[in-house]
Amino acid sequence: MAIPAALITGTIAYFIFGIIMLAVVFSMRSTGKLSPDDAAIGNVVVIIATVSMWLFWFCAWLHQWHPLISPIYEG
Repeated sequence: MAIPAALITGTIAYFIFGIIMLAVVFSMRSTGKLSPDDAAIGNVVVIIATVSMWLFWFCAWLHQWHPLISPIYEG
């Protein structure tokens, strides 16, 4: 069974989003806008938020991919 293309595309999109946000935290740390402790917390927050958003998207995508209840059309 092959992995659907939409799943791969969405996963790559969330991975790129996470990398961009980590780069933002790193750039703020390197310019001095964040202290090292704040940057460490920012890294953790970005990683947890990205994984949580991906997991929510994945669950919603799976729910729509194989619905448990299919509509009954009358007409």
